[in-house]
Amino acid sequence: MSDRVQVVVESGVLTATLNRPDKRNAIDTPTIDGLLAMLDRAELDAAVRVVALRGAGNDFCAGMDLNELLASADQAVEANRQAALHFAEVFVRMRRLPKPIVALVRGRALAGGCGLATACDLVLAAESAQFGYPEVQRGFVPAIVLTLLKRTTGDKIAFDLAATGRILDASEAAGAGLVSRVYEDSDFEDQASDVLRALAASSASALAFTKQQFYELDGLRFEDGIRLGADVNAVSRTTPDFRAALRAFLKK
Repeated sequence: MSDRVQVVVESGVLTATLNRPDKRNAIDTPTIDGLLAMLDRAELDAAVRVVALRGAGNDFCAGMDLNELLASADQAVEANRQAALHFAEVFVRMRRLPKPIVALVRGRALAGGCGLATACDLVLAAESAQFGYPEVQRGFVPAIVLTLLKRTTGDKIAFDLAATGRILDASEAAGAGLVSRVYEDSDFEDQASDVLRALAASSASALAFTKQQFYELDGLRFEDGIRLGADVNAVSRTTPDFRAALRAFLKK
């Protein structure tokens, strides 16, 4: 595991901490490798029920490492494409992981760092957190994360954020659909821990079905979505978790 991403597993929660606080947790190649290794562990370890992603120090993540990006300007297009695909694999793997991923955002989540937060299934933000995609101000494009951004916020807000690079506070980000819940700074850790504990205590199979169906609905016609729901409904009734939970409820 890369020292860029520190991993701790406790009570069903895998906490992955981006660990470059002196660089505001900027994403470089070792960070990408660390994130992919963390996702491998999260998928294979049956003790892991939920993943929490956070940043060390004062910020969640300021985006891609600018020194690496500047060096890439001298590379051929194909070399840059392979580097971009390496980072893109993180987002694909996050979506495929059959366990919920929760971003715990303090401070700044910008550019690719905002993309990492957006790729999570839940985003919990301290009230002082900031979100945005300022790539355009650096002559760059939030190209990889634009698919996530557009599906999360809708066309008008996504284009506004990508084309202007404006920064949102936590409340504005929640209004735009980028954030699930906002907590006071002083209460953030306790509230976030409560959410993680609740998820870790939930049925693993039910959460896996929920996540899979949720994202498979993207682009489906209404009728196809309903049929998919019927299929998931039918299979979920046969799981041990369902039987145990229903019997326990009926005994009350």
